[in-house]
Amino acid sequence: MTFEEIIAQAGKQEFYPIYFLHGEEPYFIDKIADTVQQYALKEEERGFNETILYGKDTDVINLIHAAKRYPMGAPRQLIILREAQQLDKIEMLENYFEHPQPSTILVICYKYKSPDKRTKFFNALKKQKLALIFESKKLYENQMAQWISEHVRSRSRTIDPKAAVMLVDFLGNELEKVVQAIDKLEVVLGPSTKHITVDHVSDNIGINKEYNTFELQNAILNKDVLKANRIVKVFAANPNEYPMPAIVSLLFSFFSKVLLFHYLPDKNNKDAVASALKIHPFFVKDYQMAARNYKGIKVLEIISLLREYDMKSKGYGNVNASSGELLRELVFKIMH
Repeated sequence: MTFEEIIAQAGKQEFYPIYFLHGEEPYFIDKIADTVQQYALKEEERGFNETILYGKDTDVINLIHAAKRYPMGAPRQLIILREAQQLDKIEMLENYFEHPQPSTILVICYKYKSPDKRTKFFNALKKQKLALIFESKKLYENQMAQWISEHVRSRSRTIDPKAAVMLVDFLGNELEKVVQAIDKLEVVLGPSTKHITVDHVSDNIGINKEYNTFELQNAILNKDVLKANRIVKVFAANPNEYPMPAIVSLLFSFFSKVLLFHYLPDKNNKDAVASALKIHPFFVKDYQMAARNYKGIKVLEIISLLREYDMKSKGYGNVNASSGELLRELVFKIMH
C-alpha cells in the first residue's frame, strides 16, 4: 500500500493488528503512526488502552506481554513502539508475528534503516497476512518540488513552482524540515492567503531570492554572465552557507537532464518532456532555453567539468585554490 492509501484507510478506522514501518525517511513513518494514533481510540478510551514505548527504554518480553493484553472498555488497544531500531533482540518478536493479538494494534516504527530482510524475523512478518509492512524511502531531490506542491494542495493551498524549488534548494530533501517551513508559512500568512509565492518564501524562510543556487542555475542557462558573476561573488564570500559540492550537485543534475533533453524525440510537448525528465511542467521552458544555449557537445563538456571541479573541491588535484576561486573558474568555463 502507498503512504496515501495507508493514511486514508486509518482515517476510515480500518486498521491492521501489526504495522511495521521501516526505512530511511522518518517523516512518513511518524505520519502513519500519528494518524493511527489519532483514529484508533476515542479520547475516553486512551487512558487504559494506549501505550507508547521507546526501543531503548523497553525490552521484547515486556512489549509482547503488553501486546497480548486485552483492551479495557474498548474494542481494541493501541501500542506504538517508537525508535524500534534501538530495541535489543527485536528478532524475538518473530513468535508474536506468528500469532498476533487481534484486538491489539501494534505499530512498530523502525527508523533510518531497514532490518535484514533475510532473517526469520522478517520472513515471519511477511507471511503474516494481518501485518502491514511499509518501507519509507527518501525522496530524490528531483521529486521534492512535486511532493511539496501536492502536500500544500492537500492543505487547501497552492504554491508557485519556483517557490517550491527554492525550498528544496534551501532545505534539501529532509521532509520534516520542509513541512516545518510550510507550517511556518501557513501561520505567518494566515488562512486568507491561499497561494504561496517566491516572496513569501524569501521573506519568511530566510532564503535570499536573488542569491541562491536556483538563481545561479537560471543565470547560467540563460547565459546571463553579469548575474552569474554577481551570484558567484556572494557565494565565494560565504562558502559555509553555499558549499561548493552542493552547487556542483545541483548543476550536474540540471545539465544531465539537458543532455537527456537533446535526445528527446519531441521537444515541444511540455507534458512529454516533463514526464521524461521527471520535472514539473513549469520548468520545461528552462530546459528548452538551456538546450538552445548549450549544444549537446558543450553539455558533455560541462558534465566533465562538473566532475573535475567536484573532485577539486574535495581536495583532489587542487593545491591551494579556495572553493570560491574554483567556483569562479567553473562558472566561467561553463559559460564560455
